[in-house]
Amino acid sequence: MILFVALFALSVVPFVLAAPQPSLDPIHVPLLRRNPHNVEDLPKALAALKAKYRIGSSTTKRAGNSASIPVIDEQNDSSYSGQVVLGTPPQTFQVILDTGSSDLWVVTTSCTTCTSDETPFDASKSSSYKASDSQLTINYGSGSVKGTVAEDTVSCGGFTVPNQEFLAATTVVDNLLAPGVSGIMGLGFQPISSLQVSPFWQTLFSANMLSEPLFGFYLARWDTSSTVITEAPGGSFTLGGTNTSLYTGDIEYIDMPNGSTPSYWLQQVSTITVQGKTLQISSSQGLAAIDTGTTLIGAPTSTVSEIWSAVPGAEALTGQYAGMYAFPCTTTVTASISFGGTNWPISSDDMNLGQVGTNSAGTPMCIGGIFDVGSTVGTGSGVPAWIVGDTFLKNVYTVFRANPASVGFATLASGLNTTPSGSSGTSPASITGTNGVPFPSPTTSSGLSSHQRLSAFPAAFVTLLVGYILAL
Repeated sequence: MILFVALFALSVVPFVLAAPQPSLDPIHVPLLRRNPHNVEDLPKALAALKAKYRIGSSTTKRAGNSASIPVIDEQNDSSYSGQVVLGTPPQTFQVILDTGSSDLWVVTTSCTTCTSDETPFDASKSSSYKASDSQLTINYGSGSVKGTVAEDTVSCGGFTVPNQEFLAATTVVDNLLAPGVSGIMGLGFQPISSLQVSPFWQTLFSANMLSEPLFGFYLARWDTSSTVITEAPGGSFTLGGTNTSLYTGDIEYIDMPNGSTPSYWLQQVSTITVQGKTLQISSSQGLAAIDTGTTLIGAPTSTVSEIWSAVPGAEALTGQYAGMYAFPCTTTVTASISFGGTNWPISSDDMNLGQVGTNSAGTPMCIGGIFDVGSTVGTGSGVPAWIVGDTFLKNVYTVFRANPASVGFATLASGLNTTPSGSSGTSPASITGTNGVPFPSPTTSSGLSSHQRLSAFPAAFVTLLVGYILAL
């Protein structure tokens, strides 16, 4: 195995070194975000998230630079995207930056289901594009992406990899991408790549092109904004280093759990505290994927039930929305989570996604930021029981380190992720075309009672649900 890794690293060095690379200083990629989607997307989104953690191949196939890339905040924190460049001459695209997957794909001019909002890659205009004879379908529960396995020159933050394999998508399911987003760049490890190839970042690492064997994220918060924001400055993605201006104190690194093979970026949840009640999480129920491509926090059924039982008045939603919880909007939910070290707080803004409707007593109810992923997601070897997404990650500076394989968290610098000016926290955005949100009813065992109504959805809630789909 060691010989294989060494030979692989040597094989990619000439290709990576052949392209101009950035200076020794980190390059910071800005992140962005976009348009709201309706609550009807939620059932598909939950199915897609579960599918994401069941698929992926089990086949396994640094000299001194770093880059910091701006991040775009999509749809009031539903997902975060950065800029990548493909082809010769270069064509530029916004793609979701997803540590919960490992494949790169972009829509193409040959896509038969894509919209004008998605900037397509035109392979005919790239002299370095090489298509294979292989077709690939990646299934996401809510649909699929189909296309041709190809290779071309790929750049991000000034780093360039010639002959990087990716999927040139020709069919993409509706609502998989937000307007202006053209694909996904997976930042997980090779074993979960459906393409069965080394991800872009891992190729750079294997070729010794990074100053440090890591990358860092700061994800901005806009879910408290009173305005539905199509896209906004969303933070920073630093490849090959960290941005020390974005955090204070030390980065607390915790190695991946013993016996785990790098696939997802895994941690072990040890405790979660809600409203002052601390739950001890067993090792068999605590394996978590740290996922920038997932909006909320997903946990096993029994744990989620305990979490929300600590919040007075909290109720489980039913029907096609099963798995989500709502609580009285007048309640401030306090929460924190630990992976065996620091107990990291989660902002009440991130635990409250805004008003969703009223319960049987007419009490305004708000959606919670922790949902039930079921009891089957964590049954496979190395498959996580938790998915820890942006509800938590907006509260810390996060570092993903390849060697030793670990994840680190640090306290955000002063002034970061405070409530944006002009925000109201739960300002509603009207939604039509739905029969309401199914709270449990004392008068009927199924369906909706007459008092169950969708009064108003806040921008934060309606926009972030689709993040599950976007992130896959």
